Amino acid sequence: MNLAQITDNIIETAQKAANFIRSEREKFSISDILTKGKNDFVSYVDKTSEQIIVENLKKILPNSGFLTEEGTESLSEKQLIWIIDPLDGTTNFIHGLEPHAVSIALRDGNTLVAGVVLEIGKNELFSTFKDGGAFLNGRPIHVSNIAQVDNGLFATGFPYYDYTRLPQFMETLAFFMNNSHGLRRLGSAATDLAYVAAGRFEGFYEYGLHAWDTAAGALLVCEAGGKVCDFSGQEDKWLFSGEIIASNQAVFDTFKSEINRMMC
Repeated sequence: MNLAQITDNIIETAQKAANFIRSEREKFSISDILTKGKNDFVSYVDKTSEQIIVENLKKILPNSGFLTEEGTESLSEKQLIWIIDPLDGTTNFIHGLEPHAVSIALRDGNTLVAGVVLEIGKNELFSTFKDGGAFLNGRPIHVSNIAQVDNGLFATGFPYYDYTRLPQFMETLAFFMNNSHGLRRLGSAATDLAYVAAGRFEGFYEYGLHAWDTAAGALLVCEAGGKVCDFSGQEDKWLFSGEIIASNQAVFDTFKSEINRMMC
């Protein structure tokens, strides 16, 4: 399997979806929103973007399966699985805010092997494939080398439906506000992870996520020299655990330890 060529094809697919999303931004209305659950929104833009992505990916690997946010395809018992978020940051999009992104990953068995995050607002294309490095608009990127939490900038995402761990989560906010350069909440987990890969953030953590939120971005982090795990420190369970820690290698142990102390 030629992962470099497949990644190029994923990039073309992501760009087609992003072009559609851009074309709809000016005409989009709040009346176009559907509610899937508390603070969980979808629109025809998400659904059509996903259809564009699925139709194009089927041409790349005809026998592959799909794990998609909006349920366009639900074939998830194949060796090769596409993991797709057609519009990560939907709430940002419907309010005219950035970032919002297209996120596409390919999983071979239990291994993520390719990923693309296209942040639409700044038109930044993050791409990677296993053992091939990570790139931003074709240029190599790497995680930062900052080794101290108090010298780092971190990102998180606020829970939007699962508030059972809110007291512990609020403790993490207070900690990083007091013990780092700051904490950011952008509203797009895929973008947050891409920014860790690019060295803009030292680390990112969040709970209440799905595989399509994190798959491509986490592979970017790993291929850019970083590390990923769940809140308990397991590096092989995070994709479907609903929680993630991602950071550069230098700060990883300390960052993981602090999250574990407060959230587990």
